[in-house]
Amino acid sequence: MKQIVVLSGKGGTGKTFVSASLSALAAPVVSVDCDVDAANLALVLEGKDVHTEDFFAGQTAVIDADACTGCSDCIDECVFDALSLDESGTAVVDEHKCDGCGVCSLVCGEDAVSMKDNLAGRWFVRRTKSGYLVHAALGIAQDNSGKLVARIRQEAVNTAENESVNAIIIDGPPGIGCPVHASVTGADLVLAVSEPTVSGIHDLKRLIDLCSHFEIKCAVVINKFDLDVSRSRQIEEMIESSDLLSFLGKLPFDRQVPLNMALGIDPLEISSFGPLMKNIWKKTLEMLK
Repeated sequence: MKQIVVLSGKGGTGKTFVSASLSALAAPVVSVDCDVDAANLALVLEGKDVHTEDFFAGQTAVIDADACTGCSDCIDECVFDALSLDESGTAVVDEHKCDGCGVCSLVCGEDAVSMKDNLAGRWFVRRTKSGYLVHAALGIAQDNSGKLVARIRQEAVNTAENESVNAIIIDGPPGIGCPVHASVTGADLVLAVSEPTVSGIHDLKRLIDLCSHFEIKCAVVINKFDLDVSRSRQIEEMIESSDLLSFLGKLPFDRQVPLNMALGIDPLEISSFGPLMKNIWKKTLEMLK
């Protein structure tokens, strides 16, 4: 089973478009949307969610109002200002501020504070025309996205094994932080989508350094290359001078792409992109041999 992670180092470069196109070409495939903070691959890979499950991460303090005496010891010790007294003199918890450290439960002399598992989000398995999609939604003000990414990646592996699928296409989150680390761990190839802009080149370099650190093969696709041909050539020269990179191809700018994405239409239906994406997928398969 091969796992391909589509990354960009920044948002807005077109990695979801590339991920959706590869999913269509690789069918049957298991796709994963690891951008759990702002997942959107499900907008393109339409289908029916066949499984839903809550995701718990960390803990939140809970006050037993009958046992609380309003002594304020928990309030004094909470460095997150997550506790206060209500009008009746009972301690209450602001769940958005609570970090789940558990200090309040340790200092409470009345055993009025307990810790409950924190509902941090939900994840889903969807049946699509290209196979399956595992996607998730991180809850509001939750910060455990790396753990949720790891969870849905494991579910993708389980689904692929159960369905005898040989490829997993991962639509990764932007940047190079914790969710990206969770997305690339154990992957066979990073497909970096770049764009010919100053920020695009800068973030591509950061992503290349990340791949080098994790010792993962990296291949590059230049999207919207014709918006700045000189900078596109700069990216190509950077790839040619590196022993760590491979060049898969470049895609032109087309206003029809975001329109198709917004309408949930397969981006491969744009005649100018179908052959280009097929060639990129062919080169990708050659790298995985």
